[in-house]
Amino acid sequence: MRPITIIQLYPRDMNLYGDWGNTLVLKRRLEWRGHAVNIIDHNPGEATDFSLGDIFVGGGGQDAGQITIQDDLLSRAAELKKLADDGVPMLMICGMYQLFGAFFTTKSGQKITGANILPIETKAGENRLIGNITLQSETFGEIVGYENHSGLTLLHDNATPLGRVIRGAGNDSNGKYEGVRYNNVIATYLHGPLLPKNPQIADFLIYTALKRRGITDQRKPLDDTYAEQARIIAKKRPR
Repeated sequence: MRPITIIQLYPRDMNLYGDWGNTLVLKRRLEWRGHAVNIIDHNPGEATDFSLGDIFVGGGGQDAGQITIQDDLLSRAAELKKLADDGVPMLMICGMYQLFGAFFTTKSGQKITGANILPIETKAGENRLIGNITLQSETFGEIVGYENHSGLTLLHDNATPLGRVIRGAGNDSNGKYEGVRYNNVIATYLHGPLLPKNPQIADFLIYTALKRRGITDQRKPLDDTYAEQARIIAKKRPR
């Protein structure tokens, strides 16, 4: 059986806050359930076969990193949009969250065109939004993480947020909603990385990928004691 393939988008330029940890969580949870895993890194200029991807993951980066990957991302945007429309599970964090939208306007006024997969647009704000954050999601329940971004993201009218902000700033300084959902794409500003403290999201990505491959999985319960302890500690930390 072909391994479950995780494609990391632009890890060389968009992995500023340790978001590679999300890939590691997916890999380990798949292996603990007996599935072989293959990880492919896609960086600018590489002819990666996206059709091999069962799960796509992207992380955060500085404005310079977003500019570096922009041309390659736009050249592959139609492929990624087709995969997203087809239900391929994806997790996009911070900078890749922004670039999966229509555009990102930097603080200097430079407009970075995005892949236009997500119904969002982003502009740089005057201040960074930093601190521990807690969300309530209809799909995933309570989500905890750490936000560190200056981007202010506007969700279009047809967009579905990932969750409602319980504590923190969220997509903008209003502190109302955070992230966005589109089919099986999850996009968010939450670092930490996100998945170690939120295994329910990791399992959503995993089981969606397995179902698309026609692989039956008995959903063997995993011991998430450490994840729960980390969640408790994170919620006790000051903003």
